[in-house]
Amino acid sequence: MRRAEIVTAFLLGIFSVYLMWKSGDPPAWNPSVPRFSNIGFDETGTPGSGFWPFWLGFIMLICTIWIGINWVLKKSPQSISEEPFLDDFGKKMLITVGGGLIGFLVLIHILGFYGAIFVFMIYYIKFLGRHSWFVTLSISTTLPVISFFFFDIAMRIVLPKGYLEPLFIPLYDIFL
Repeated sequence: MRRAEIVTAFLLGIFSVYLMWKSGDPPAWNPSVPRFSNIGFDETGTPGSGFWPFWLGFIMLICTIWIGINWVLKKSPQSISEEPFLDDFGKKMLITVGGGLIGFLVLIHILGFYGAIFVFMIYYIKFLGRHSWFVTLSISTTLPVISFFFFDIAMRIVLPKGYLEPLFIPLYDIFL
């Protein structure tokens, strides 16, 4: 447990520095803008495009440094624990859930986002959660429909459709 705590804090610290660096990139439409000029407020008083990612990454970096300090001082229960990070059940669940998420990501390219959500929710609710088919099909059908109307129709954020794209053309004709 002790080693897992510091390794996780270190990896999250590196990730937060990466987020801070990438959020300081100038906008693609105006590469002449100096780096990190978009992490503050612009001339209209609104936050720049990198404001939230930069400062949230900064807060995450501070938290990982604090975790490291607590680890060195042995102030957290994890920093003094000699127990293994994952027992056999934890490893099984990591593989089961992690494998399902990897399958979900692969399915996005084939079935699109909404088809992949449908399949993943069936896997997660029925086979991992062992719920009834009524609950499984109710949730796994409703979630992609709500997501479609929220992202594609209301927010106009088009998510990947994969090979199911022809099924969405009539919906675009009706709602857009």
